[in-house]
Parts: sequence; C-alpha cells; structure tokens
Amino acid sequence: MRLTAKSEYGLLAMIYLASSSEDGPVSAREISEQQEIPAKFLEQLFVGLRQAGLVSAVRGARGGFALAHAPENINVLAIVEALEGPLVATVCEGDRGLTCGRGGACAAAAVWNRATAALRDVFESATLAELVTAQDVIDSRPTV
Repeated sequence: MRLTAKSEYGLLAMIYLASSSEDGPVSAREISEQQEIPAKFLEQLFVGLRQAGLVSAVRGARGGFALAHAPENINVLAIVEALEGPLVATVCEGDRGLTCGRGGACAAAAVWNRATAALRDVFESATLAELVTAQDVIDSRPTV
C-alpha cells in the first residue's frame, strides 16, 4: 500500500470535520474551500469514509457530513485504510510480492514487515481527537 493524496486530504478533511463537529454537519463545499481540497476529489474520499462507517451524510438545507464516532474513537489507521486499503508491506505483500518469485525467501522481507508494523503502530495510536488538539495549538500561534 502506498500513502497517496487520498490519505493526506482525507486526514485533513477528517480533522476539519472533527474540529467543527459541535456546529452540526459540515458541507463538503465548506471543507473543500477551507482545506483547499478539490471538491470532486473530496466527494470520492467521503464515499470511502462513509463505507468504512467513519462519517455519515445528513441530507437537507443544513446537511453535510458528520463524524459517525467521537474523535477519540477514530484513529489515523482507520482513516488511511478506509481510503487506501489494508496497510501491508508494499514490496512483499503487494502486487510486486506476487510476481517477484521469492515467495517470502528474502532477507529484505523482515525489514519491510518491521517498517509496516511500526507505521501501523503509529497510525493506530494517533487519534483524530489528538490531531484536532494539535491543530488548535498550531492555529493559535502568532503568525510571523
């Protein structure tokens, strides 16, 4: 699995959604404008996030998107996997692993597996609530 713009933009959208959650549903247009995410791309991201049960859509004049769970119950791993697919060692367990012919008999496989496990641990331990708090601190700093 590769981390792509899906993960980057999806995480930004989720942080914004979590920080605005007390105000009710947030429109995709607002998120797109505030986070500078192309609207069509954001719509695609929300499809994956909805399918994973991380956000819900609210119809109507005051509709938009809302978190399906409290921010402290959503971790970065859930967001990334909703958008990118399962987090696996990209070389050994992905498409390349099927065609390389080594079938796991490779000294490098252990390194890729450790790296994937470390990344998984970091993503799993970081919650959306923590990222919102960190963003609030960043946003409150005086600009130079």
